[in-house]
Amino acid sequence: MQISALSRKAGCLAIASILFLILAFSFSHVSITPLMNNRGRTYEKAEVVKLNSPGKGYVRARVISGKHRGQTLSARSVDSYLYGAKCQVGMKVILIVTASSTNIEASVYSENRAPALYAMIALFIGIVLVIGGKKGLISIIALLFTLLSIIFIFLPMIYIGFSPILSSILIVALTTFVTMISIDGVFAKSISAIIGTILGVVMAALYAVVFSAVTHIGGYNVSDIENLIYVGEMTHIQIGQLLFAGILIAALGAVMDVGMSIASFLDELKHKSPSISQKELFKSGMHVGKDMMGTMTNTLILAFVGGSINTLVFMYAYHYPYLQLINMYSLGIEIMQGLSSSLGVILAVPATSFVTSVLLTFKKQGKIMHQISKCFARDS
Repeated sequence: MQISALSRKAGCLAIASILFLILAFSFSHVSITPLMNNRGRTYEKAEVVKLNSPGKGYVRARVISGKHRGQTLSARSVDSYLYGAKCQVGMKVILIVTASSTNIEASVYSENRAPALYAMIALFIGIVLVIGGKKGLISIIALLFTLLSIIFIFLPMIYIGFSPILSSILIVALTTFVTMISIDGVFAKSISAIIGTILGVVMAALYAVVFSAVTHIGGYNVSDIENLIYVGEMTHIQIGQLLFAGILIAALGAVMDVGMSIASFLDELKHKSPSISQKELFKSGMHVGKDMMGTMTNTLILAFVGGSINTLVFMYAYHYPYLQLINMYSLGIEIMQGLSSSLGVILAVPATSFVTSVLLTFKKQGKIMHQISKCFARDS
């Protein structure tokens, strides 16, 4: 008996969920090596109840969480750009409380901005649901799955010594599969989009590796390498591969968008013109893809430029000579990230176009899809 599209979709998502749970459980017992001594030190919610005289740098704050809840402490308050807060009476803050056997010291870490963050996240979700409806809900679920995969699978994997590049490819494949199947079900266009996306991201990684080998720029040339080396010495993390793993994950969203767009267009074209050939479908996909290349590549480049705008302003203000600029590690890394991600988008176009044109014109496609369906049939 042929299984419905809904059953195929549910079966695939069930398998992906089981795989996620198995992997997450396998890495749930990772032992984290302490990198600093936090004994007796906690972060607690508090409310400012009194301001001391100007210039004293201390406030009185009542702790409203943790084992010191209810106590009013004198807390050092420094209003800097990165830490502290400009305290006012009634303001909710986060205190760093350090307790010993003899005394308790406290300092204002920051304003308690968690409620505002939650509100903005809720606003984002609400807008997506109002505009996207059911599809919006699916996109939120897919996004949540991606975040959980990174937190509970990717990070523990690289922490215990797995290759960050291979781990990121696993996450890319898993999240792409779940996202595409959730949005479109188990059809030729979703399968094509999955294959095209994975190929595009892998090509981006290969280009980044070649770029690194040619320019001698790698994962050890980043700005915070001293801290990373210390982390690498204390753990099993392969620090040198983190840069490339980040490129894969950063490129995933744009490549996925291109893959699904091309696959959806060719699928609709096939339904409108059933007699269209594989060659014509491929050409149509390439024509549409060429239009998308410009916008998506521009999007990726601008995203990386936006992320490094502080560095660019710094370079411009100090008016570095050209030979210094072009040979700076920081600029080289930004170029590598932008070009690699953009190349992933570009190569996803022919990959998705080819796979989609083959699947949509394959005479035995119906039989193949039927066999896929049978994989998720329940025992009668």
